[in-house]
Amino acid sequence: MPVLKSEGKTFQTRTQVLIIGAGACGTIAALAANERGAEVLILERDAKPTGSTSLSGGQIPAAGTKLQRAAGLMDDTPEILANDLINKAHGECDHAMAWHIARESAKTIDWLVDRYKLPLACILDFQYPGHSRMHMHASPSRFGAELLAVLLSAVEAANISLATSARATDLYADPDGRIRGARVTRTDGKTEEIGCDALVLACCGYAGDKAMIAKYIPEMVGAHYHGHPGNTGDAVKWGEELGASIKDMGAFQGHGAVATPHATHLGWPSITEGGYQVNSLGKRFSNENAGYSEQALKVVRQPGNVAWQIFDERGHGIAMQMHSHVEAQEAGAIKVCNSPEEIAKIIGCDAATLAQTMAEVADCAGGRRKDPFDRDFSTQPALKAPYRVVKIMGALFHTQGGLEVNTEMRVLKKDGKPFPNLFAGGGAARGLSGPADWGYLSGSGLLTATNMGRLAGEAAAALIKT
Repeated sequence: MPVLKSEGKTFQTRTQVLIIGAGACGTIAALAANERGAEVLILERDAKPTGSTSLSGGQIPAAGTKLQRAAGLMDDTPEILANDLINKAHGECDHAMAWHIARESAKTIDWLVDRYKLPLACILDFQYPGHSRMHMHASPSRFGAELLAVLLSAVEAANISLATSARATDLYADPDGRIRGARVTRTDGKTEEIGCDALVLACCGYAGDKAMIAKYIPEMVGAHYHGHPGNTGDAVKWGEELGASIKDMGAFQGHGAVATPHATHLGWPSITEGGYQVNSLGKRFSNENAGYSEQALKVVRQPGNVAWQIFDERGHGIAMQMHSHVEAQEAGAIKVCNSPEEIAKIIGCDAATLAQTMAEVADCAGGRRKDPFDRDFSTQPALKAPYRVVKIMGALFHTQGGLEVNTEMRVLKKDGKPFPNLFAGGGAARGLSGPADWGYLSGSGLLTATNMGRLAGEAAAALIKT
């Protein structure tokens, strides 16, 4: 991903704000910039925009929204959301950015719902680990593709230019880091060069680049990759050449319950509502409810790199509101059993060992035993037959490290000064998860994509007007 010298370069095609990536971050940045009178062009490498947004659960945390108030959720505040983000990251994220995004979250959700009719509603029937309030706003089937379809329709209705099958391969920059344009390669191999006054990098992270994963997250290099193949670290590679500050490169969102071999992830209510995981010996190995991201590595480290998830009808019913869980059901991944012996037969483990494991969890739920992994089972009823059982693997979804940005989403140099006209958001920017997998608060991917996208679009438009 070269950065080329711009000296003497002229561009036959120009736009004021050039955006690379047509996921949630890129489309929202385009809408925000367009509202402020900027001419915008989005470049998308795929023939049809999908990316990480379409693979997500379509759930966005926010605090103090109109939707929350309408649902009777009156006690959520940006301060609570910011603290949840910081606490989940063990205090090791950018506190100022966590506070900034939390304070902007309601404005972003209200704007997208009111102006662009983004189909969101508050999740009221369960809470993810680390959420001290019901922060989540979700699409009808809790599927990111629903949200992206609405955003793309809004882009089209606003007459914003979107070039698909157009991969930005190179940037043109001045010695001071001012971006002058980009070289674009089409699927037929032809290239064109597009000049710009401001550039927004909305092209996600590097989880699809094996060499970068081996360098920054070696423990996940052999794990199943459940993300978009186009996440090849373009933004980080350009940033490295430009001398940008890059932070938290070991951070990522994993998922500890991807059905195998079906490759669709289970809805996390199957855990939050009292479900748990056992390995091939029929034994539990972790606090499953710490978070689905950090659970990925815990599963990867089990014999055969797999485990089995056990839950019941109550958790299954709530999870069936989620598109991915429905896919698992329709694929035949979810088996129904009426006894520990039936479950043990599916796993291939000793029935007495599994029965003891299940009895111990029931004792934890009944307050008769303390869980050795410090999970509190007492907030949910003990599981009861018929049970649901799924063979699972741990997976890498997307990375959370990236380009350091300020509150205007301007990319920072290593000395802390901003580049003249370079912006980044979503997976291209440093996230809020701290340095590792355990810092990911559920929904943080879309939280940063939506809010950083809006803020980057607003700031890019303001910059070209000065």
